[in-house]
Amino acid sequence: MNPAAKSTAKTAAKLSAVDKQKSPAECAYDRLVMYIRAFERDLDAKDEIAMGFAGDEAGVLRIEGLGYFNPDILTFYGRDEAGVKTQLIQHVTQLSVTLRAVPKADDNEEPPRRIGFHLTSGWLGGDSGDASA
Repeated sequence: MNPAAKSTAKTAAKLSAVDKQKSPAECAYDRLVMYIRAFERDLDAKDEIAMGFAGDEAGVLRIEGLGYFNPDILTFYGRDEAGVKTQLIQHVTQLSVTLRAVPKADDNEEPPRRIGFHLTSGWLGGDSGDASA
């Protein structure tokens, strides 16, 4: 097992231990944060994270954030391919997300946007932004 997979598995085990006290929305949110952080860790300096809507013709959302509303609603927000402000509100039982690497929105010298370290200040995987414990 590679080191990134071990780290993700270790974090998932920690999350599993406290999931019994959380709502379905909180559990799904924590797991999405874990996946986003792991995905961003492997992106190069030219790419940013985006989300494809599985089973939908809505296109791609450049993720700027996500949240939840207990007990069972998740929300994703960001910008679509045209730069239009976009928000998806989804029930946890309908969750189907495709994470995608897309070229940076602008060609300036700024580093690519990374959202993983901005999510959940109380994250059990540490605050390093790489989902490590």
